[in-house]
Amino acid sequence: MPDRNVVPWLQNVERRRLLQTAGFASLAGLLPRVARAADAPTLVTSIRSLSNPYHAIWKEGADAFAKSAGLENVTLVSEGNSEKSIADIRAMIAKTNGNMVLNCDPNDTPDARPVAEICSKAGVYLVTQWNKPTDLHPWDFNPYYVSHIEFNGVRSGREIAEMLFKAMGGSGGFVALGGMISTTAAIERRRGLDLALKANSNVKMLDFQTANWKSQEAYDITSGWLTRFGDKIKGIWAANDDMGVGALEALRGEGLAGKVPIVGVDGIKAAVDGVRTGEFVCTITSDPYWQGGMGLAIPLAAKRGVFDPAKEPHLHREFYAQVTEITKANVAEYIKTQVQAHPVLNYKDLWGRVVGPIVYS
Repeated sequence: MPDRNVVPWLQNVERRRLLQTAGFASLAGLLPRVARAADAPTLVTSIRSLSNPYHAIWKEGADAFAKSAGLENVTLVSEGNSEKSIADIRAMIAKTNGNMVLNCDPNDTPDARPVAEICSKAGVYLVTQWNKPTDLHPWDFNPYYVSHIEFNGVRSGREIAEMLFKAMGGSGGFVALGGMISTTAAIERRRGLDLALKANSNVKMLDFQTANWKSQEAYDITSGWLTRFGDKIKGIWAANDDMGVGALEALRGEGLAGKVPIVGVDGIKAAVDGVRTGEFVCTITSDPYWQGGMGLAIPLAAKRGVFDPAKEPHLHREFYAQVTEITKANVAEYIKTQVQAHPVLNYKDLWGRVVGPIVYS
């Protein structure tokens, strides 16, 4: 209760001071948020697992770009759990107050839609890679869903199959290891394998099993095949290198390494070494080091106003990017330039590896 002995004008002064103090306190409460909004954006990478050599290289590429840009890269790992992946992205948006860009390899194809919705609502610039529904397009969420990047899985699946069949002498039985059945890459590579089979009537697929991109699962499946089919197995087709390496370990246990040809996709070091030693026929790489870096460079450029995604042609919004076949003919040069040392990438060349629009069947 005010002191009745205080003159009225003094009471008014004290009241104004109180209101000013409250106003400053309120403003002070807003200052951290304003400061955060003015901070440099956080780079965020969302991938499946760092135990997978392919994604481990992806993270290296992301970290290298972050260092070149003077920014921080935070890597979120889902371990194959879609709910965790989406929850982690939500949490990072809350933590950064939306001041971030995201490079995401969705754990499962349907996951791309909620990720796009979350980012668009929060004003987060996004690039997805590999997995998205065919009816989802970046221009559905202008300008924040910047681009989607894939690598022609049908072509890769068919090419490694044809090289395997050639190594088998054009006839005989082989076994095949598939990736996660709900992911775009696994579906497309299997389709490519089927096309190669139709064109090679003297080759027979003895069995096809899903090993979920994992080396240990592939090892177990291949060990069972060796017991079941024995020397009927003349080759092994693997939808990714990690599964191919698991198959190779099973062959080594039976003294068959180098005698039964293997093919894969990803270009991880163990597979590249296998090409060098003759234990792998070939692998195809999408260059995960480039994916990790460029998948952040593109949305960061959009966030900084270097280009307006809504004004870019569709070819820059969803596209197939360049891949490289690694065979006995070029493996030595590849090891020298890509394994023993990473090349210096031009992060300003945003569209330099675009090779064509994504084809939906």
